[in-house]
Amino acid sequence: MTVNSIGIREAKSDLSKILKKVKNGREVIITDRGNPVAKIVPIISENVLLADRIRRLERLGLMDPLPKKSLKRLPEPLPAPEGIGQKYLQEDRNA
Repeated sequence: MTVNSIGIREAKSDLSKILKKVKNGREVIITDRGNPVAKIVPIISENVLLADRIRRLERLGLMDPLPKKSLKRLPEPLPAPEGIGQKYLQEDRNA
């Protein structure tokens, strides 16, 4: 993730530019005479689709995209009674 440092005076005058960077996934550290005093970070919504989160991580360089040839089609999941996974997890935790 790219982190930028910026002084308070510059932050005041360029707030809209800073927020645009933050919206694109960057963190910005605000400094006062060279000493870090605050950090502006993007808020990640919990309602974002997994594919969108993966693309964001790839765009930030935190994750490498898979080569197209390596993508394999997975079989459909087997049907299971509702709640069975939770039941097994609970049994495992209690063991």
